[in-house]
Amino acid sequence: MESVGYLLCRIWMLFLLFWLGQGRQIAPPGFVQSSCRSRIFWMKLNKLLLQGKFFQLEINDPYAGPVLLDEKLASRCGYVLSEDVWGNPVFRASVLGCHVANEADELFSLTVNIKVSSFASMRAAVTYTYPMYCSYSSWAPREIVCEENYMEVSVKTDVPAVSNDYTVAWMSALPETQNVAYQLWQLMFVSPSGRKRIMVSDAAKLGYSFNNTLYRVYLRAPYHSNESDISTVNGVNMNLVTSTSMYRQRWLLMLIDTTVSCPLDGTSFTDTTLTWTVPSVIPTLVLQESTFLSKNIVMGVDGQVIVNPEENNFLLEHNKTHIGITIPIGAEGGKLKSSVSCGVYGIIYSIDLFLEHTWTDADWQTTKYTVIKSITTPFMPQIPTVINNTLPEERIFNIAFGHFLPDVSLVSITIGNVPFTLREAQHHGYKIYETSFSNGTKGFILEVSFDDPYVLKEYVNRNETKYTLLVNYTLSVGPEMVLYYHSAEVECVIADIVIPEATGYCDEENLYLAIPGFGLHQYWNLYLGAKLLNRHMALTNGYLAASNSTHLVLQIPLFAVGVIYEEVSFQKIKARFDVALRKVRTMETLQIFSVSCNFNSSAFIICHPDGTIMISAQMKTVPAIDMSKTKLRDSSCKPKEYNKGHAFFMFHVTTCGTSVRFEGDHIVYENEISYERETLPGRSQPKITRDPDYRLTVSCYYRAKETVMLGTFVSEPSTSRPFGSGTMVPRSNIADESFMDFYEPDEAILKRPMESVFLEVELKDESPDAELYLDNCWVTGSLDFNSAPRWNITVDGCEIKSSEYVAEFLSVAASPRVRHPSHFKRLAVRTLTHQLEQVYVHCLVAVCSPGSPCRGQCSLSKEKKGHHSASLQGYILAGPVQIVDPDLR
Repeated sequence: MESVGYLLCRIWMLFLLFWLGQGRQIAPPGFVQSSCRSRIFWMKLNKLLLQGKFFQLEINDPYAGPVLLDEKLASRCGYVLSEDVWGNPVFRASVLGCHVANEADELFSLTVNIKVSSFASMRAAVTYTYPMYCSYSSWAPREIVCEENYMEVSVKTDVPAVSNDYTVAWMSALPETQNVAYQLWQLMFVSPSGRKRIMVSDAAKLGYSFNNTLYRVYLRAPYHSNESDISTVNGVNMNLVTSTSMYRQRWLLMLIDTTVSCPLDGTSFTDTTLTWTVPSVIPTLVLQESTFLSKNIVMGVDGQVIVNPEENNFLLEHNKTHIGITIPIGAEGGKLKSSVSCGVYGIIYSIDLFLEHTWTDADWQTTKYTVIKSITTPFMPQIPTVINNTLPEERIFNIAFGHFLPDVSLVSITIGNVPFTLREAQHHGYKIYETSFSNGTKGFILEVSFDDPYVLKEYVNRNETKYTLLVNYTLSVGPEMVLYYHSAEVECVIADIVIPEATGYCDEENLYLAIPGFGLHQYWNLYLGAKLLNRHMALTNGYLAASNSTHLVLQIPLFAVGVIYEEVSFQKIKARFDVALRKVRTMETLQIFSVSCNFNSSAFIICHPDGTIMISAQMKTVPAIDMSKTKLRDSSCKPKEYNKGHAFFMFHVTTCGTSVRFEGDHIVYENEISYERETLPGRSQPKITRDPDYRLTVSCYYRAKETVMLGTFVSEPSTSRPFGSGTMVPRSNIADESFMDFYEPDEAILKRPMESVFLEVELKDESPDAELYLDNCWVTGSLDFNSAPRWNITVDGCEIKSSEYVAEFLSVAASPRVRHPSHFKRLAVRTLTHQLEQVYVHCLVAVCSPGSPCRGQCSLSKEKKGHHSASLQGYILAGPVQIVDPDLR
């Protein structure tokens, strides 16, 4: 009789399926995959066939027809709609679900309608009807399923008698049995808020599902319901619903423990692994823990049981308190996904796990406890690396940029500040291609020539070029195609520059330097001393510069500025010309190009920068004169060398009666060569001579540069000093008595008669051996150098006390502002009479350095004499100082 009923039931189900299939389409091949895993229907849809489309699921009720699946229905009826780690839609259903056809708790079937449309409104949808079947007969007395959105417990109705270990839940339920309705199932919930007894129909309104089959009773509960409680078991938070199912007949009162508890968390992460922990023993499910015995623990990935976890590098371990599953990040079965967070590239790893734990205890005999959990790691930053594989000898940058997951693609690059799409980059000559790494990631190779115009080139060290490639990558990350930007800088230094060598030669009147033109102005420049040797300077100094395809040729006249005279006599000049090759950016000197030659010159004048004058004078007189008797203005200054037609003089501008005057922007030093004529002896003034009258005026011009209020002459330091220049800069300021505060250039200076004017002269030079002296100082009413009247206040470095003005030298001590006291002179000047309403102080100054004689300050002249030589003489001006009547100030 039972077999006949079973056969009729199968025929009815086939007829129903046939009827439901009318007007439906069969799903295309590869669109749907399904299986029965334990006591759960699994169905997976291929996301590739759903691209650009929308879909919905309908559950076919055998009696009521299609029912649209939504979140509330899913959690109440035992359905789950989610995605696997690959993004494929996944549908799972309990065999005890609301719309599942159940045959004797062994055969189960469920039909799902898959509706697919190109529109969000689901109009013009195509419906695919898909039936699923599941056979499951190995029921345990109690089975618990912890799904993503619901908890389910099912028990056999022929469970053993209630344990003698009366728990609080049972004791609290017993008084309520007196009110249990006749032949109706009712539920008793016990929570911290108290007891609640409700009908099954009312429980459904709260999101619960309770029903009985041929041999079982089950309760399905949502997470975090009002009747639930949160408890912590061995560090894992559990969601607990304590309930008792009650049924009463005339001769029977049935109480069934339908308590269920599922883990809410238990996941932890490191940089390389994730661990999922579940309590071994859950006290609310095991009333007599002393009788607990773990029988079997099985783990799985994506619904598939992993028989030997260690083969997949999975670690399944358990003890008396915990069951732990440890998975390496990136393990097979899960999925790594690229992501961008706050502009940082990183990865996320997801895996679908399940755990099945079977145990026995005195109350339930056997419990099968199944937990299904999808785990996703937090965002894990993965800073990409740039690997420089450049081979300098090939002169091509080769850089690998990685490591990235397959879901990352290169969109564009920027070289320097110039953006390129991949197509434009290839057209420009860049090579871009992907490469795979052994760990399953990929990278992008970029090749760029050193000679590319967007590669930065910098001349470094002595003969090397630093090539710098600045690249900015733009990548599309993940299925969301989020843009990610990463910049990189790669350098390569190679010795590919040849330092030029110059050749020198001379003719009778000029020196020549032939310098290779490669790299000039790009890598290096030519310098004459501290000044850039450009065409303007060459023209100013009288050089001739000519260029061809390979060389720059400089022609330097013998007596041009910059020529160094190594040996000078009245018949021979040994001259040298030096040019420095310096780096454009750092001014580092790489080479000194030098040409040196001997010249024969009968007449010349050489004005050295240290004030030494050398003269070779050719005397052509009739009759001829005795060259040994020639002299300068100071008759003690005789020629150092002479012969029949020449005389050679060497003297300093401060000696031999040399005079000084200003002519435009030059200081002119002049002297005169004359001849001592022999006269006939006699008592009276000699008037008869046979010697001709001979006089030769010689002048040296030193360029001066005036500055506001100072009237100083300035020259920059150099290795070969131009004529008439030096390395010292004197500067004058009018100060107060402390020499801490100075008058501004435009500030009016008012003084009464007898009040001192304090003057400080500072030498702007770094050499500690240089020393500044004030030779002659005078006061006038005008800023003109030659103005009159004038009153001397110092002569030859000595103070002069006149009836009109008094000067006094003041001592200078070292201080934070005065590093070298020898570089400073301080003078106090007082006006004794009120002859001028405004006065100017003029001074001739000398700068001396160790070596040869130099006049010192009056009080130190004896000490300094013979120890210094004047390397620079100059002129300063200070003023005006307004001399006011005491009553008017």
